[in-house]
Amino acid sequence: MYYIDPHVHMISRVTDDYERMARMGCVAVSEPAFWAGFDRGSVDGFRDYFRQLTEFEPTRASWSGIQHFSWLCINAKEAENVSLSREVIAMIPEFMDKPGVLGIGEIGLNKNTKNEATIFREHVDLAMKTRELILIHTPHLQDKYKGTRMIVDMLLEDDRIEPERVLIDHVEEHTVRLAKEEGFWCAMTLYPVTKCTPSRAADIIEMYGDDRIMVNSAGDWGPSQPLAVPDFIQELRKRGIPDSTIKKIVYDNPLEFFRQSRNFKFTPPDTCVEEREEALE
Repeated sequence: MYYIDPHVHMISRVTDDYERMARMGCVAVSEPAFWAGFDRGSVDGFRDYFRQLTEFEPTRASWSGIQHFSWLCINAKEAENVSLSREVIAMIPEFMDKPGVLGIGEIGLNKNTKNEATIFREHVDLAMKTRELILIHTPHLQDKYKGTRMIVDMLLEDDRIEPERVLIDHVEEHTVRLAKEEGFWCAMTLYPVTKCTPSRAADIIEMYGDDRIMVNSAGDWGPSQPLAVPDFIQELRKRGIPDSTIKKIVYDNPLEFFRQSRNFKFTPPDTCVEEREEALE
């Protein structure tokens, strides 16, 4: 089954991971800007990072036949540095018209602080002024419900927000309702330790249905599994979930959300195969 990983930090993965994902049916990935494991010290550091996301990673993904898309922001973990964050936000428009850039993300909260909320709102303001999609990071563990509630409230206070153009990520059993009831898209991140396991994500699908929801692997610097989406597919099949439902979650839903971006130029996988065959003739 073809699938799309809508949130995976391939900059932290080796090229072999692209190959493994392609063999398992991955046809596209979307990579949000995130924390590098340390705080960057300058706007030029972010400019170089954005160049890597928008110029090199699409090329590296293409070696395995995977289409690569990206999102730009300064991550919530670095938002305590308000002055640097504002420099980065001011620089982001330089990249918004590059091929494959889908919007602003992953923005959100880390420790639910005042500075993080300030920078979140300023990212949202940029997205509204330039009419971009938004991808949101919600906090971890004990801060998740509080942070998700804060994020949803900040979004609802802005009359410009169109919920169908916002994806709230890392939802779990106790936060998925917050996102879905307000009309936002949501995503479950499949991790071996924190966030959702494939089994828990399958439980959430059985409880809340398959509308406006998707799954991703995140695949970042810590313990993670870039093949988590195929593991989720297998879990649903073990439960007797129809392939049509599985396809909606792992392929159709990401496509429906991403197609709202003017920069989402996607080639369906069957067309990709035909093009490669023609090139070989």
